[in-house]
Amino acid sequence: VQLQASGGGLVQAGGSLRLSCAASGRTFMIYHMGWFRQAPGKEREFAAAISRTGGATYYGDSVKGRFTISRDNAKNTVSLQMNSLKPEDTAVYYCAAAEGGSLRTIQAYDSWGQGTELTVSS
Repeated sequence: VQLQASGGGLVQAGGSLRLSCAASGRTFMIYHMGWFRQAPGKEREFAAAISRTGGATYYGDSVKGRFTISRDNAKNTVSLQMNSLKPEDTAVYYCAAAEGGSLRTIQAYDSWGQGTELTVSS
């Protein structure tokens, strides 16, 4: 599956932004989907994931309560609504697809998008 992330940009602290990821290729519904992020000089970290049907969602501790992941299987898209943004949310955000495994781990994901950059100013 090919993934194309979009929606990044510059936002002030406390603001909101919505990232989107469009999938093409193989049947979207066979994949669990995740969002990871990587800040400059840091390792890539788990942000959020959603099951094939959208019935289960998972969040990293640093974004829980502020970010919401959702998917539209009819449109082959997954989104990440980010609220109450903080400067420490500044990172490149990647969407990824997994057929199984522990969705909080990078190793579960087989396909990755190119990343979209978010900068949160203080």
